[in-house]
Amino acid sequence: MENIFINGTDRTPEVDFRFDEGLLKLSGRSITENPTKFYNKLAEYLEEYVSEAQQNTVFKVILEYFNTSTSKCLADLFKQLEKLYNSNKGVLVEWYYEEDDEEIKDSGKDYQDIFNLPFEVKQLK
Repeated sequence: MENIFINGTDRTPEVDFRFDEGLLKLSGRSITENPTKFYNKLAEYLEEYVSEAQQNTVFKVILEYFNTSTSKCLADLFKQLEKLYNSNKGVLVEWYYEEDDEEIKDSGKDYQDIFNLPFEVKQLK
């Protein structure tokens, strides 16, 4: 499976999915008006990855801001990772937030409570 890299814009996040290393990273801002179009493709990549995944996968989420419509799309990505985790593969979600950004921190904790995944909510250093 080929790795995926998509440059971020002022409205969409950078995507750096290194499937061969089991390292997936989403960073930047996600305020696109049609996040479904953007994230559905990522969910398809993850679905394909689940069938041939590395033994261990780390998903790093370093979003400085995302809108409400993005939150459901993120949940769809976590659902794919949950399938992977339930197939006895190692999965770790690392959710990062800025020091004073309680909203992003709380969102990470909410996802942590919702999904059956090893989840670390960490402050950026």
